[in-house]
Amino acid sequence: MIESEWQTRKRRIDTRLRALGWKITPHKQGMDTSKLGAVALEEYPTANGPADYALFVRGQFLGIIEAKKVTVNPQNVLEQAKRYALGAIDGPGNWDGYRVPFLYASNGELIWHLDTRGHKRISRQISDYHTPAALTEFFKREIAQAFDWFLDTPIDHITRLRPYQQQSIFCAEKAIMDGRRQMLLALATGTGKTFLTVAMIYRLLESKAAKRILFLVDRKALAAQSVREFAAFTTPRGNKFNQEYEVYSQRFQREDFGDDQPFDPKVLPEAYLAASDESHTFLYVSTIQRMTINLFGREGAFPQDGNDPEMEDDAGKLDIPIHAFDIIIADECHRGYTSSETAIWRQTLQYFDAIKIGLTATPAAHTVAFFGEPIFRYTVEQAVQEGYLVDYDAVSIHSDVRLNGAFLKPGESVGMVDTTTGEEVFDQLEDERQFSSTEIEQKITAPESNRKIIQEIAKYAYEHEERTGHFPKILIFAVNDLPHTSHSDQLVRICREVFNQGDEFVQKITGNPNVDRPLQRIREFRNRPNPKVVVSVDMLTTGVDIPALEFIVFLRPVKSRILWEQMLGRGTRRCPEINKTHFTIFDCFGGTLIEYFKDASAFKVESLQKEAVPLAQVIENIWNNVDRDYNVKVLVRRLQRIEKDMSGEARQQFAQYIEDGDMGRFAASLPKRIKEDFTATLKLLRDPAFQDLLLNYPRAKRSFLVGYEIGDNVTSEWKFRVEEEYLKPEDYLTRFATFIQAKQSEIEALQVLMSRPQDWRTDVLDGLRQKLRSASFDERDLQKASELVHHRLADIISLVKHAAKDASPIYTAEERVDHAMTQLLAQNQFSDEQLQWLQLIREHLIKNLTIELDDFDAPIFFQRGGLGKAKKVFAGELAPLLQRINEALASI
Repeated sequence: MIESEWQTRKRRIDTRLRALGWKITPHKQGMDTSKLGAVALEEYPTANGPADYALFVRGQFLGIIEAKKVTVNPQNVLEQAKRYALGAIDGPGNWDGYRVPFLYASNGELIWHLDTRGHKRISRQISDYHTPAALTEFFKREIAQAFDWFLDTPIDHITRLRPYQQQSIFCAEKAIMDGRRQMLLALATGTGKTFLTVAMIYRLLESKAAKRILFLVDRKALAAQSVREFAAFTTPRGNKFNQEYEVYSQRFQREDFGDDQPFDPKVLPEAYLAASDESHTFLYVSTIQRMTINLFGREGAFPQDGNDPEMEDDAGKLDIPIHAFDIIIADECHRGYTSSETAIWRQTLQYFDAIKIGLTATPAAHTVAFFGEPIFRYTVEQAVQEGYLVDYDAVSIHSDVRLNGAFLKPGESVGMVDTTTGEEVFDQLEDERQFSSTEIEQKITAPESNRKIIQEIAKYAYEHEERTGHFPKILIFAVNDLPHTSHSDQLVRICREVFNQGDEFVQKITGNPNVDRPLQRIREFRNRPNPKVVVSVDMLTTGVDIPALEFIVFLRPVKSRILWEQMLGRGTRRCPEINKTHFTIFDCFGGTLIEYFKDASAFKVESLQKEAVPLAQVIENIWNNVDRDYNVKVLVRRLQRIEKDMSGEARQQFAQYIEDGDMGRFAASLPKRIKEDFTATLKLLRDPAFQDLLLNYPRAKRSFLVGYEIGDNVTSEWKFRVEEEYLKPEDYLTRFATFIQAKQSEIEALQVLMSRPQDWRTDVLDGLRQKLRSASFDERDLQKASELVHHRLADIISLVKHAAKDASPIYTAEERVDHAMTQLLAQNQFSDEQLQWLQLIREHLIKNLTIELDDFDAPIFFQRGGLGKAKKVFAGELAPLLQRINEALASI
């Protein structure tokens, strides 16, 4: 029977309204509405006809609900509610003819809402009706005054905001004033999204555009980090953020913040969520996992088990109204790599009737679908060019095992690991076995391969230490951290042996529940000398700030652009304390990862990974004749996969339902069975006990081998990036030579070096470096390539001249300066004091390759009297002398 409108109202709409505190009363002629507290009057008369429900709160006519039967889409029904609002005679105001502020249209399941008071009237779908208290609060709020505050208060009143952060806040505030309810800010990893968020939230609270703000993150580590950021933020009044506004969070362990810096965050009282009192003004930092449990209970939340580092043991379902927050800011909102995760993620955000602001470095398809195209973008390339992030070098490590897999010969010794107990038995193979590259660390491990790769990385680490004076912080991404077959554990053991600096030097930080205090380990990696080397799987892929990180090792295959960008983002942060100019990635798959992602843009939207339709739904589709042939094929494939994974015990259990428990034979015969005896076959397939067994049958024990005799050939080489292409050092220098020869007539600095050395100046050198950098020829990369090919750390002048003419000699900066100074000394006589100043000039030139009068403000000269003293020492001939030196440098 089709449900009538009257039935929809009674069964669905009335039930929901009563649950929210509304009393439903039929309208009676002559009744005194001024005494109605929180009442939905049925069939309330207006000049344009009776409204299905008139919402009165404290005697004020604040809302209209127009109801339709459940089969009607209510979106366009708002037009009817508008008509009644125009015809109301006792509304509390007049907004371009509308006498009632809050309008709703509903079929009992879907609800559309419109606030008639705004200069832009934009309707939206909401998840539930508003409570009486919500309407009272909304009606009191003076949003126009908040918008005036935005316009009258420059964003730069908050110090330390970078220009792009100011622009980001401006775009968000403008979008709010334009009536947008969902917006996306896309900023590269490491560009200070958390500080930006703190500043943006402070302005939202100060302006009174929002009173209750929810900051959602997807990891406890990020929640703890964010709470600290809010506590450390200094407001324009000179106070800390939490001295001016209440800041709450979920409960943390004391070690989450560090014993060296005690911190006691305030836990949000549950009443703040359930009551949503208009007097409350606060910020709440929470994980999305926790908020999902609060809204829908554990059964409706992200899957959690004992191995989940985001386990929320103390969270439970709460009765939270949809207006509990005015604004929700979702950090790392690209979360959700599968359709089921995204459904939960969207459901949580959609529950609240709030302005939603998404923050991400890597927009995914579902992110853009929910928040819309970014209203502001700030890319990695912009951040690197403007000096807020550092770029990376790439090293390709070639491993035969990682690229080609492993081949075991008969008679070869292997370890056979019991994946349940960890017991290892040594045996000799009776037949050959082949493992593909994708099965390495999944079905077999080759310890010698792992060891050689780590030894290769160690060479680069020690070379880095010799060159810079410090050992680099290294993050290694492993394939897994499974019990008894953990790739992470093996890498930790090997690293401890190779580096031989003690256990504290190398640590594991994964989501494994046996990792002690992972948040504290992350903090130690960030703030303390040790650990220097950390092995992880995915716990450090997003949102964790480790500025001193200089090496990122990919021993784990990556297919997701989002994950790749997030993992790279761990290294892009600047760290002036160690003079960090770049970081290095190690692609242990022969450069295939950097090649695969070479065209990946930080803001190219990645499609969502599809998740398989549940088995029960596939069977129901067959039962209901929904695309039957297709779903039968899907079911057959699923059953065939089960057959390959069954244990002997599973066959015994399946024998209760199918002959001999032979799943392979049953799957092959299924299309014929369905065609010839549909009813009986579907009765079996729809049996709840049979379906439960299909999902929870005893699996065959996972086998895992240790190939002790598997050798590996491991080599490595630097890769240099030109646009989106990665080149070997010699190819990079060849490409550079082509560029120089093609641009000699276009770039002034090239003309100076080739034919007008007398014009060599600091601004010419700076211009040269800028032109080269914009063409993907950074001076540091060119020097590295020259060192690898010519075994000399060439200066920039040599690099350019040798590229233009292959016969030109290659000098280091020190050699060039010494040649120039030798020429000068051969042509002139100098006093002892002048020679001392020339030695200072030599030291300056080795670092700078040019010198000007302004350079005498530098400490090396200033502490000896500076420009004034130098002019006296050289008796008025300083400027011509510097001219000759510069010319000599460029002409050699």
